[in-house]
Amino acid sequence: MVLQRNLNLKIWGNAEPGEKVMVSFNGQKQKSKANTFGKWSVVLDPMKAVKEPLIMTVHGNNVIELKNILIGDVWVCSGQSNMQMKVSECIDAENEIKAANYPNLRLFEVPRTVSNTPVDHIANASWKVCTPETIKNFSAAGYFFGRDLQKEIDVPIGLIHTSWGATCVETWTSKASITKLPKYGDFGTRIDHYDETTASQKFEDNLKKAIGKFPEKELGMEENWMQPNTDRSTWNTIELPTLWENAGYQRLNGLVWFSIDFNLTETDIGSGAQLHLGKIHDSDITWVNGQKIGGMNWSNNVERVYAVPSKILKVGKNNISVRVEDKYYKGGFASKANKLFFQMGKKKIPLSGNWKMKVDKVIPDFKPLPNDVPSLLYNAMIHPLIPYGIKGAIWYQGESNTPRSKEYEITFPNMINNWREDWGQGNFPFLFVQLANFQVAKSTPKEDAWAELRESQTKTLRVINTGMAVAIDIGDANNIHPLNKQDVGNRLMFSALKVAYGKDIVHSGPIYQSMQIEDNKVIISFDHAGSGLLVKNKHGYINEFEIAGDDKKFYWAKAKLDGNQIIVWSDDVNKPVAVRFAWSMNPAEFNLYNKEGLPASPFRTDDWEGVTDGKSFDD
Repeated sequence: MVLQRNLNLKIWGNAEPGEKVMVSFNGQKQKSKANTFGKWSVVLDPMKAVKEPLIMTVHGNNVIELKNILIGDVWVCSGQSNMQMKVSECIDAENEIKAANYPNLRLFEVPRTVSNTPVDHIANASWKVCTPETIKNFSAAGYFFGRDLQKEIDVPIGLIHTSWGATCVETWTSKASITKLPKYGDFGTRIDHYDETTASQKFEDNLKKAIGKFPEKELGMEENWMQPNTDRSTWNTIELPTLWENAGYQRLNGLVWFSIDFNLTETDIGSGAQLHLGKIHDSDITWVNGQKIGGMNWSNNVERVYAVPSKILKVGKNNISVRVEDKYYKGGFASKANKLFFQMGKKKIPLSGNWKMKVDKVIPDFKPLPNDVPSLLYNAMIHPLIPYGIKGAIWYQGESNTPRSKEYEITFPNMINNWREDWGQGNFPFLFVQLANFQVAKSTPKEDAWAELRESQTKTLRVINTGMAVAIDIGDANNIHPLNKQDVGNRLMFSALKVAYGKDIVHSGPIYQSMQIEDNKVIISFDHAGSGLLVKNKHGYINEFEIAGDDKKFYWAKAKLDGNQIIVWSDDVNKPVAVRFAWSMNPAEFNLYNKEGLPASPFRTDDWEGVTDGKSFDD
């Protein structure tokens, strides 16, 4: 393993009550005595980095030798699936794995488990030397960060990987910390009463009450449930839009069909018809009058807008059928009622209200989930690491908090402060990755939950000793887990060199500083411009800017460099009051950097109400 250098280092363990213990390591000897609970600990004086293997001897009624110990810097690597993603899954994986011979880089993997009470021990886990064999299934972002960092500072590096895909920030926060926040005061009782076995059985029993016997075989496609003449008299009724968990179908994962009839007149039928369904969790296939008009896979943040050919419409009754698939967490229709309608020209037919619903297939998985209540992963996967000496932490998470992005401005800094307080090592460096670009690029400016989450991440830089790696240009429109984790790790490393090691380097891309309005133009100034702003376009055009006046309606804007400032304007806005940049899930035309090659962070100059304002854990 690697022990943290330059730190009063706590070593702890278990023995018989009253047993005397002595720890010998690197020329030091420290004594302790186990208390009535059998717990003991010693504190070693700070030590410099050591690259040659050392032995720690623990003397009690028996003798334990811990071999091959180095002294250097230890980093905790945590978050959700983009931190969990393996080296074997990233780009150029074969060559990366072959080259992963780093004897002074050590790896520790925390097993994934939940607990509603703090846990002190980690079972079935041990430190490993970094080799091509041990690195395959380790965190790619964590590994590339540690590898690049070691090359820069030339000391042993220890990486403790503790992450879980699709998890929210609240589950990584202690009960004492989360219950201090607005809207979370009553969660203490829910956390205390959470029981894995009871919770699993309760979810299964409740779902059987809601839908009856679980369907064993998928039938909808085979029996053509999308056809208008399908007998739906025995189908359930559900009021849409809603996530089906909010309608009493807790822990329903699988396939669910929805259907509604609506009427058209002869004058309604013409060209340009569109079906608007809002956001659907997660995949859908959609039919009108039995004809498929669209579908998306695993695109829960994309609003469904499908063109409807006029030839398939008819005077009188028409039918819409939607087959929704969801394999994890919540499923169904996630937008507000005003996003669910059928449009012909300027006329809109609202579709919110009662729909028919039938469950086609159930995935019977009722295991406890980390997001059931807050603190489950803090208790099981963070608490047992404390007080192991660390240099700092890196973090890649946020996707699962996008439904409540505004609140993340509070819950994320709260978690950082929670870890620091509990670790008792002061304000250790905490570095995080801003959400990468994902999904289809938008054609017109609009509100966006992912953009709001990135804004909350940027605001977290107000917390002392934090750093942010911007990944807005290295994502993948079709994959929420972008394969380029090399650049992610490298950009985190730049933040570490500045924040943790005090190096005089440019560690960040441009970050919005201020704006000035002159006539019909807005002048934007930046922090972290480095040696100058850089536009990656041979004609110098800067993309992804939007501008709005008092009416709060945004238009695509023109933008140009003026030294280290950017001038923004639009012929559609005579009196601008607000500017936004890269304000979408996927600003696909992004091209603004500093000359050090680091991308600018998305931003907005306004503070107008967003789509996630007021949303919290139970929403």
